[in-house]
Amino acid sequence: MEQKAAREVVVGVTDRNQACHGKVALWLLPAMAGLCSFAQAATLPVDNVDVLYHRYDGGGMVIDGPSVLVRKSAGPQVSLSGQYYVDSVSAASVDVLATASAYTEERTEYTLGVDYLYERAIMSLGFTNSSENDYEANTLYFTVSQEFFGGMSTVTLGYAGGWDEVGKVGNDSFSEDADRRNFQLGLSQVLTRNTLVGLDLEVVTDEGFLQNPYRQNRYLDPNDATSFLYQPERYPETRTSTSVAARAIYHLPYRASIRGEYRYFTDTWGINAHTVELGYAHGLNDRWTLEGSVRYYRQGEADFYSDLFPYENSQTHLARDKELSSLSGTTLATGAVFEWKQTSLPGIKRLQFSLLLDWLNFDYDNFRDVTAPGNYLPGEEPLYSFDALVTRASLILEY
Repeated sequence: MEQKAAREVVVGVTDRNQACHGKVALWLLPAMAGLCSFAQAATLPVDNVDVLYHRYDGGGMVIDGPSVLVRKSAGPQVSLSGQYYVDSVSAASVDVLATASAYTEERTEYTLGVDYLYERAIMSLGFTNSSENDYEANTLYFTVSQEFFGGMSTVTLGYAGGWDEVGKVGNDSFSEDADRRNFQLGLSQVLTRNTLVGLDLEVVTDEGFLQNPYRQNRYLDPNDATSFLYQPERYPETRTSTSVAARAIYHLPYRASIRGEYRYFTDTWGINAHTVELGYAHGLNDRWTLEGSVRYYRQGEADFYSDLFPYENSQTHLARDKELSSLSGTTLATGAVFEWKQTSLPGIKRLQFSLLLDWLNFDYDNFRDVTAPGNYLPGEEPLYSFDALVTRASLILEY
């Protein structure tokens, strides 16, 4: 279950979910992505095939696999879509090595969606199933976007409900449920011919089994001050998070654009997080575009987090998940996009190929690496940090 944070990096949204847990794929839903973008509301998606290969390598984890998305219109008002997504995971992270052994697994995800255009509004409905050997997630989502003032303003409302079943490898009798609800409100506004701004509000409520059944926290050994013991984590059964994001993009007069974003996140577990991102895209000619960005993320720890508890069952809720600790992260991204319009390929109107690379660095303020070589007293081990490289190669064919 620890691979969720890495998967978020693969799809480019680590900052918005670094403080969120569970394996619900709400952050993967294609139709809901419009709430966090500047897409025009009253336009159906074009018919296309989108093939993506992603790879995450860092922190002792390797996650890779393909994604295939197909869209096809059914008349002037309806567009149908289907997506297939695979994660192959090889995990030997600090959490795994501390209490278990390296493992491999595979997750498959299927999404079916439909978009309906009515005058200046577009409605989207879809269903996603995500499955692996110890987790089953089903998600239903709905969004509606409406243009106002001649297309200068767009308001988008979205809802997603998730129903998860949590299992445990090696224990067939273990079965827990988690329900998740996601509410989103988005506003985009054209300010000038070169400036577009957006504001997004998101509220997520979770209820049920919200922890990782394999994860443990540590506490001082009462019989040996130089050692520590482990016990299972215990999380609250409810959680509500709220995030607000402001975005802007400005088109420069020389075939380039600059964009900026700030996002604030808070939840009932006591986590507060800030994300700042600045990006730049430059068109070299009619076919080639180069882009780059830098993002900084900072969060505080959960109320019930500790790297080392003083004794067993020292409080009601106990967590040592490093993603609930105080941490900071920096992402440097670069990439190139090739676009070929009106191709000579039979039936293909546009071809686009992109290669994007992200380098990430995360530093943890109060999570210590118990696997570090050397003899350390409990609580004096080196603080943990890691780097990761994310590669995304995609091919889009419009027909």
